[in-house]
Amino acid sequence: MPSTVHQAKEALGQALRELRKDAGLTGRQLATLAGWHSSKVSKIEYGKQSPSEDDIRAWCQLCNVADQTNDLIAAVRSIESMYVEWRRNLRTGTKRRQEESIKLEADTKLFRWFEPVLVPGIFHTAEYAAGVLAKVIDFYDIPDDLDAGVLARMERQQILYKGDHRFHVILAQQALWTVVGSPAVTIGQLDRLLAVSSLARVSLGILPARSIYQVPTNQFIIFDDRMVHVEAVSAELTITQPREITLYAKAFQTLSKTAVYGPKARELISDALAALGAG
Repeated sequence: MPSTVHQAKEALGQALRELRKDAGLTGRQLATLAGWHSSKVSKIEYGKQSPSEDDIRAWCQLCNVADQTNDLIAAVRSIESMYVEWRRNLRTGTKRRQEESIKLEADTKLFRWFEPVLVPGIFHTAEYAAGVLAKVIDFYDIPDDLDAGVLARMERQQILYKGDHRFHVILAQQALWTVVGSPAVTIGQLDRLLAVSSLARVSLGILPARSIYQVPTNQFIIFDDRMVHVEAVSAELTITQPREITLYAKAFQTLSKTAVYGPKARELISDALAALGAG
C-alpha cells in the first residue's frame, strides 16, 4: 500500500477514534452496537482496514454525529480515488483512460513530466502509441480496443497547439533507446520528438545515462500545483496533499538541473537515431 494512501487511512481512523471517544464508547462497545467483529473498530482506527460508506453511516449514528457523515464519506471516497488498480481503471479497454486524460490535461496550464523508460504519450506517433498500448492490453489482459485507444491518444495531442499550456518534460536517456514495436517505429518516434522539442511551449530535457544520482524518483506527472500522477505496475497513484506535491516538485527541479536542453538534448536524440538506423 503506497504511503500516501496509508497516511490518509490513518488520518481518517484517528478522526473516527476521536468521535468514538467523545461519545464515551469503547471500541468493543461500538463494535457490539454496530454488529461488527470485535476487532473491526481498531483496524479502522489504525488504518489497517478501510471503512465502507455504510460503516461510516453506522459509526456517525452510534456516536451521535450524523452531521459529519457526508464529510467522512467524502474522505473515504477521496482515499479510494488515490489508488486505482490498472485492471479496474482499464476494465473497458484503453480508450476511456485516454479520454479521462484529455479533460485533466485541458484544465492544466503547466505540465512537469518525468519519464524514465518511454517517450510520453503526449508526444507519441500513432505507431509508437499502438506499440505501447498493445503491450498494456496484453499485460493487463483487458478488452482489445487498440484502434480506439490510439485515436484517443492522438486526440490528446491537440493540447500541444492550442491554449496557453506549457510542457516541461524530462526524459531519462534510456527512453530514447527503448525500442517500441520495431526500430523503424522508434526512429519515427524520435523524429517526432525532435519536431515537438522545437515548439515554443515545450521545454525538453534529457537526463544523460551517466548522470550522478541526485534524488529518488520514478515516472510522475505534476499537473500545475494541484495533483501528481505516479504510475506503478499495479496501479496509478493520485497525490493531492500539498506537502507531497512539494516533494515531487523538488525532485523535478533537481532532475531539471542535471538534464541537458536545447542543442545538447537534440544531440542525444540524434545519436539514438543514428544508432537505431545503423542497426
